[in-house]
Amino acid sequence: MVRNHFSVISPGTEGAAVSEARKGLLTKVIKRQEQVRLAVERIKSHGLLETYEYFMSKLAAPNAMGYSSAGEVIGVGEDVSNIRVGDWVACAGAGYAVHADVVVVPKNLCVVLPKGLNLKHAAFAAIASVAIQGIRQAELRLGETAVVIGLGLIGQLTIQLLLASGIKPIGIDVREEPIIQTQKYYCPAYLRTQAGLEQIILRSTGELGADAVIITAGSSSEDPINLAGELCRKKGKIIVVGNVRTSFTRKNFYEKELEVRLSCSYGPGRYDPQYEEQGIDYPPAYVRWTENRNMSAFVDLLTAGRLQMDRLMTHLVPLEKAPEAYSMIVDRTENSLGVVIEYDSITPGSRRVETGCHTPVPGRLIVGFIGAGSFAESVLLPNLRGLCDFSGVVTLTAHRSRFVASRYGFQFCTGDPAEIIGNPGTNIIFVATRHDSHAVFVVECLRANKNVFVEKPLAINQQELDAIKQEVERVGSQPSGPVLMAGFNRRFAPFIQTVKSLFQNSQPKAMNFRINAGVLPRSHWTLDPKVGGGRIIGEVCHFLDLALFLAGSKVSRIHATSVPLPDSGPETVCISLSFENGSIATINYFSNGHKSLSKERYEIFCDGTTVVIDDFCSMTIHGSRTRTVRARQDKGHENEIKAFLKAVKHGLPSPIPFEELCLSTELSFAALNSIKENRVIHFQI
Repeated sequence: MVRNHFSVISPGTEGAAVSEARKGLLTKVIKRQEQVRLAVERIKSHGLLETYEYFMSKLAAPNAMGYSSAGEVIGVGEDVSNIRVGDWVACAGAGYAVHADVVVVPKNLCVVLPKGLNLKHAAFAAIASVAIQGIRQAELRLGETAVVIGLGLIGQLTIQLLLASGIKPIGIDVREEPIIQTQKYYCPAYLRTQAGLEQIILRSTGELGADAVIITAGSSSEDPINLAGELCRKKGKIIVVGNVRTSFTRKNFYEKELEVRLSCSYGPGRYDPQYEEQGIDYPPAYVRWTENRNMSAFVDLLTAGRLQMDRLMTHLVPLEKAPEAYSMIVDRTENSLGVVIEYDSITPGSRRVETGCHTPVPGRLIVGFIGAGSFAESVLLPNLRGLCDFSGVVTLTAHRSRFVASRYGFQFCTGDPAEIIGNPGTNIIFVATRHDSHAVFVVECLRANKNVFVEKPLAINQQELDAIKQEVERVGSQPSGPVLMAGFNRRFAPFIQTVKSLFQNSQPKAMNFRINAGVLPRSHWTLDPKVGGGRIIGEVCHFLDLALFLAGSKVSRIHATSVPLPDSGPETVCISLSFENGSIATINYFSNGHKSLSKERYEIFCDGTTVVIDDFCSMTIHGSRTRTVRARQDKGHENEIKAFLKAVKHGLPSPIPFEELCLSTELSFAALNSIKENRVIHFQI
C-alpha cells in the first residue's frame, strides 16, 4: 500500500481513452464491432432488456486512470520481504498505480528507490519502461543508429535512453514543437513532411539506413510503418511500440528482409497474472529483463544522473486539477509533454467515504457488500433493490466501490472489509469476491454474528470448509444463530421447483445434465487452483448441488473422468453420481463445444415421466400428454435472494440446509480426487 506523492499522465494512452469516452454511443458502437458481436450473442441467450442493462452498466462504470506513480509505502502484505513500510517506491500497472492518494500495488510492480531521489522523476518509471522495452526489442549495439518515429513523451524518453546507451538517435514527428525540443537538447530531428527525408537519413547513416526504427507514435494510418520500411537498412528491425496499423506495403519489407517486432508494454511479465498478481518472478538466467527489472534500470539511470527528466516535465498540477489537465491534453490547448499530478502526502487519508445517500432504518434488513464486481452488479444488487437497505460496500478498487455505492444507495464505501463486517447497523453481509476469499469472509462474518450470503463455492479446499464447519458449530449453540447460505441458485429456478414438486423425493430418478460451458482464457483467475479453485470447484459445484436437490437423497458414490488438457486442470468432465435412494445422475460439463449450442440442458426421468429443461427458457414435460412451457430465462437468482431474506427476517432456517451446502462442496472435492486417482469414491457422511 503506497501513499502517492506523484503520478504521471500518459498523454498517448490516457488521452486516447478520455477522447474515446467523450464520444457518443453510436460512435462507440461503430468502433467496437467485437463488443457489438458479443452483444448480439448475449441477446440470443439473455434477452434484449437484460443485455441492454448489462452493457449500459458497463458503459456507465468509471475506469481508473493512470499506471505510473511514486510514493511512500504505508503497508505491506505478509509475503512481501523486500519492501518495508517507509520505503520510497516507484509503481507501475494499470488498475494499480492509478491517479489516487493511496494505491495498492503487487510487489513485482514496485521498485524501491534510494532516499533522496527526486520522486517526480521516479514517477515516470512505468512509462519509461515502455520505452526501455522497445529499445530492448531492437537489440541495438553501441554505435548503431535508431530512428524514432513519434516524439511524444515515450518518444522523447526513448531518445534519451538511446543516447545513454551509446546509440545514435534520429527523431521524426508530424508536429513542429517536439522537433524543436529534440533538436535543441538531443539529436537531429525532422518533420515527416521534410523533403528528401529518406536521403537525409541515408546520409546520416553512412548510406546504410537505420539499424532499427522504433515507432512510438499513435496513428490509424499505415504511414508510420511504411515510412519505417523506407528508412530501415537491409536486415534491419522495426519495433512497434505505439498503437499504429501494422499492415504495410510489401516492397521494402520484402526486398530488405526486414523484421517487424511488437513491443509489449513494460516488458516480460505484463499481462501474466502469475507474475503481476501472484508475485512469481521469472529466473534472470532465462528472462533477463522483466517489467520490474526494466523499472530498476530506469531508476539506476536516474540515480546516475544520465537522464534529464526536467526537460520532459511541462506541467505539475494538484490532484483536484487533473480533469483540467486531461482536457488540456485532449483538446491540445497547450503544448504538453510530461504532465505530473501532485498529491497531498501529509494529511492523513480515510479509507471510508460517506456517500450522503439514504441512511438505513434500524430494524430493517440492512445489507453490506464485500465484493461488487460484474456478477454482483448485474444479478445480486438489482434483485436486492427495494427489499432491504444498503449500509457499506467494499470492492477491489476504490473507484468501483464509490460507483456502486452511489448507484445503489449505499450509506458508505470503504477500502477495508473489516468496516463492513464490524458495522453495528449491518445485519446481513453478501460476499461476492474471488473464490479464494469466500471461506475467510464467511468465518469472519459468523464470528461477528452476521447473517451471510456467499456466492458459490463455499470453499475451495477441505481445510477452508472445516474452518466454516467449526464456526457454524460454535454459533449453532446460540439461541438465534446467523443464517448462512451459498449461492446455489439453480435449485430455486421456477422450472426446477416444478420438477421438484412433480416427483416425490423417495422416487428414484435418472438425471442427465449437459453443460456447454465454453472455453476460458488460460489466464482467467477461475482456472487458478489457488484463486478460483478450477472449474469443478468453482462452477461444477452448481450442478452437483442441483443433482443433490432433485435426488432428495444422500450420495453413495461418485466417479469422474476428464479430457486431459496440457497445462490445465480438468475442464471437460463427466461425473456420475449414485444416491442412497437409487437415483443416478450424470453431469457432462464440457468446455470444448461450440458456443452456438445452448449452455444448459437437463433431462430428468422418473416414474414414466420425462422433463427436459433447455437453458431455463423452456421446459417440456413428456407424460400422459406432452406440454411445453416457455418463459424468460430464470436461473433462480431472484427466488434465491427472497428466500434468504425471508429466513433472516423471520428467524427461519437457511433455505439450503448447511449439511447440503457442505455436501455439494465436498462432492466437488471428491470429483477432483476421482479424476486424479482414477477411481470410484464411496461417499459417506
